[in-house]
Amino acid sequence: MERTIFTTTSSSSSPLPLRTPSSNPIRGSQFPPKLKLTRLKRSSSLGYDRNRRLVVTNASGSDGNGSVNGFSTNPHKIFTEEAIGAEYGEGFETFRSDGPLKVDVDFLNEKLQEGFLKRIRYAMKPDEAYGLVFSWDNVVSDTQTLKLKAWEQLASEEGKEIPGDGDAQRLLLYAGADHVLHKILLWEKEESELDRLTSRLSQLYYENLLKLSEPMDGLHQWLDAVYRSHIPCAVVSSLDRINMVEALERMGLRKYFQAIVSEEDGMESIAHKFLSAAVKLDRKPSKCVVFEDDPRGVTAAHNCTMMAVGLIGAHPAYVLGQADLAVASFNELSVINLRRLFAHKGSNFMDMQKQIIEKTPPRRKLTIDTIF
Repeated sequence: MERTIFTTTSSSSSPLPLRTPSSNPIRGSQFPPKLKLTRLKRSSSLGYDRNRRLVVTNASGSDGNGSVNGFSTNPHKIFTEEAIGAEYGEGFETFRSDGPLKVDVDFLNEKLQEGFLKRIRYAMKPDEAYGLVFSWDNVVSDTQTLKLKAWEQLASEEGKEIPGDGDAQRLLLYAGADHVLHKILLWEKEESELDRLTSRLSQLYYENLLKLSEPMDGLHQWLDAVYRSHIPCAVVSSLDRINMVEALERMGLRKYFQAIVSEEDGMESIAHKFLSAAVKLDRKPSKCVVFEDDPRGVTAAHNCTMMAVGLIGAHPAYVLGQADLAVASFNELSVINLRRLFAHKGSNFMDMQKQIIEKTPPRRKLTIDTIF
């Protein structure tokens, strides 16, 4: 079901209809046998006609109701530490005409097995069998700088100061905004005032996001290399889809991502986002590689039976020790690295095996024969 939202543009006062997709990542009554998710269609009125692009409706970048560009912002999604998820291989639920369906890790690894023709194709072009999943935060874009800048701007507006020690800075990036305001910064205790500050913080973040135009160092070249190798890519984030797409277009990366997992997909944990990305890419999780900067994301990838490449930066190398590969920049990567990640992984690799103990033949009894 599509909804129509009316907002205004800078060039005209006439309402501009926008169509937004349903928030269910997999439509229950149309669950295909190969679990492909239909790519969300973009309205022709979005993005392409620059004269009719959505604009900020007042000088502060919001409409005064906690929204930017006509879409609500959720600070609890952006400034929070998400759950890892899939600790026991569990996934998310979707609905079909015959009842609910649980989509977990084992289910996807089984149902997304390659068909006969694909197996032949992947035998000739093995790189195409992989799927790459990129985290938005500090992997595709430098969101760490955006978040810290939003906190500094909020402190300046409120006449407050931000502590400069490392622990406080880390909490500003990964803890919930209301928790930081109430327990760490000790700014406010009233719930209504906390809601106002968290809403304003989110607005400032989105205003800074609108100015974002450069991806992480080396990412463009890496995506171009995997694009030429026909390896599908997905990006996962807590942002809404429209802001995500516009940010990717400003950075010149939109064509490289065949799938986007955004706030509208309604995924509750990091692992669920990765599983949703695997479904949209039509690749089983065990054939996907996740690019993450957070050790929690690395753990979520492993919970989903995915490989994990850790990007050193927001966290030091020793914190990303569980990653299958850790790099300081995308410039260090090549497509051959993907093949090496799966080089020792087969259908029986790391499975428990019975040790076969060979039975030694019985010893012959020595007797003394007397010859007369």
